[in-house]
Amino acid sequence: MRLPPLPEDQWDERTRAALAALLPPDRRNPRGAGNAMATLARHPDLTETFLPFNTRLLLHNTLPPRLRELAILRVARRCACAYEWTHHVKIAARAGLSEAEIEAAGQGKAAGQGKAAGQGKAAGELDSAVLSAVDELGDTCNLSDRTWATLGEHLDERQLMDLVFTIGAYSMLAMAFNTFGVEPEQER
Repeated sequence: MRLPPLPEDQWDERTRAALAALLPPDRRNPRGAGNAMATLARHPDLTETFLPFNTRLLLHNTLPPRLRELAILRVARRCACAYEWTHHVKIAARAGLSEAEIEAAGQGKAAGQGKAAGQGKAAGELDSAVLSAVDELGDTCNLSDRTWATLGEHLDERQLMDLVFTIGAYSMLAMAFNTFGVEPEQER
């Protein structure tokens, strides 16, 4: 661990205020914040600026939660980010993804949930395009015309923008978590 969570004796009001965009008051402490937020708390100015943006992508995204989580899971697996993967597997399950879909997303494959839910070929095509978008943005920092067109058949312009920013932000978080050595919390 290169940057451990900020020790409890170094938390002050400025540190707690930096976490306000994401955490309720009772979680603005080393135990309640978890390893990632307690590590980001080492740089309150950066955290206070970044967290509202990341919180918007997580909680107020125009993408359906299921698609958002498909993208984040693929990012986490591509970046080998154990912290992101561990947390978003749980969030993805709450968003309705099955274990098979979660594992397939990590491999960059759509598991065909749309067909099982009676949504037909279009849902599987959208899932595949979202996963392709993660891979393409990760490889080339751009989307192919084909992927853009497929996404555009299903998503409006704000959803397209949210998808790109979600992939970018979670890729950046994975880089930071991996570099800092942020470890998933142990199950309690």
